[in-house]
Amino acid sequence: MASKQNADGTKRELTKRHVQMIALGGTIGTGLFLGASNSIMKTGPSILLVYLVLGVIFFLMMRGIGEMMYHDPDKHTFISFIGKYLGKTVGYFAGWTYWLGIIFVAMAELTAVSKYVQYWFPSWPTWAIQIGVLAILVSINLIAVGLFGEAEFWFAMIKITAIVVMIIVGLFLVFTNFKTPVGHASFGNITNHFSMFPNGIMSFVAAFPMVFFAFQGMEFIGITTSETQDPRKVLPKVINEIIYRVLLFYIGAIAIIMAIYPWQSLDPTQSPFVQVFQLAGMKAAAAVINFVVLTAAASALNSYMYSAGRHFYQLALDTKHSKFMKHFRKISRTGVPARGILFSAALVLIGPILNSMPQITDAFAFITSVSSDLYIIVYLLTMMAHRKYRESADFDPEGFLMPHYKFTSPLVIGFFALIYVSLFFTGSGAIWPAIGGLVWTVGFMAAIKFVNRQTAVSMNVED
Repeated sequence: MASKQNADGTKRELTKRHVQMIALGGTIGTGLFLGASNSIMKTGPSILLVYLVLGVIFFLMMRGIGEMMYHDPDKHTFISFIGKYLGKTVGYFAGWTYWLGIIFVAMAELTAVSKYVQYWFPSWPTWAIQIGVLAILVSINLIAVGLFGEAEFWFAMIKITAIVVMIIVGLFLVFTNFKTPVGHASFGNITNHFSMFPNGIMSFVAAFPMVFFAFQGMEFIGITTSETQDPRKVLPKVINEIIYRVLLFYIGAIAIIMAIYPWQSLDPTQSPFVQVFQLAGMKAAAAVINFVVLTAAASALNSYMYSAGRHFYQLALDTKHSKFMKHFRKISRTGVPARGILFSAALVLIGPILNSMPQITDAFAFITSVSSDLYIIVYLLTMMAHRKYRESADFDPEGFLMPHYKFTSPLVIGFFALIYVSLFFTGSGAIWPAIGGLVWTVGFMAAIKFVNRQTAVSMNVED
């Protein structure tokens, strides 16, 4: 099927299988492969409830985004709806906030990629690995959106295959009552001596923002729509399938891990996947999982470059009176916002410089945390924009509707607000990034008002 070219030069080359894998790849990251042991140790079996609740919340958010995208599939990013329904200033703030968040998270992923490569090549310099990997992924993004979709399909396939294999191996160990160093593999290990809050209620509450960030990236579907073939057919199917697949992969994998190892016996410093595969006799388990997490980090970085380029292109369109930004309002002959991708990649390369300066390591971690917290604010604004869409003349009652809107919409908004508030009380060091997010919001809005006031004064003087 030939790709359709949009009016601005972008092309609809992403197929259903591309979009499905982009959705899954954006959600399933290194947190599951490396960080699951730590999450389980803090919360115990109740971590399954945390994943279930947040999986449902994110599914409902995606239904809200999907409803707006179904109505207007030509938008380059779901952020555009914030500007349309909440005002240009709020939309402008959300656009810059989301783009900066992407840049900082991409820096962190690039750092992770270099560490995973050095597992096999410890003598290779970090900066050379990072420049090389970024050059490859940027090239993939520059050639054509179809190539990006194909790369992301295979990146995601590797991650999903690892999870499926681990679940199958785990089920075999459970059903054969396999003897482990700490007992026998059994689903009873999940329910034995069950306690809802084994390490206190605050550890349980702290798990929500931790798992929230694991789901972050699911919204990438809302960036692919304008480059997807037949989006009104593909979008509803992909979004509706997300909840089942994410819950299968996350909850299924974590349940199997706890069935094999009682949650109190897990080693929080080691990947639970490595522990399970080594138990099954795979001597190369550590190397295999290192390859998988390398793929996961590269997949995330690939998606961030795609997303950053589209968002900066949209910011260039929205910034009317800037000689600098007008250079980024062009689409390349291959149908991608090449200048936006290259500029974003150049900023991501600041990451290696920051990493080489020990005196600002803490500041870099702080800024990364702030950018992640800002995603919550963007999600909140997106859901508020969806409410305004429902009240507008644009609302299509025959479209892809968010289910039980009158109940689920305030539920999602309230839940995201509670997660942000919880950052001030978990005692895990999250309070300062949370404060930073508020400072950024207030400061940005104040700066916009000042610039608008100065522009108005200048125009009056000229008159």
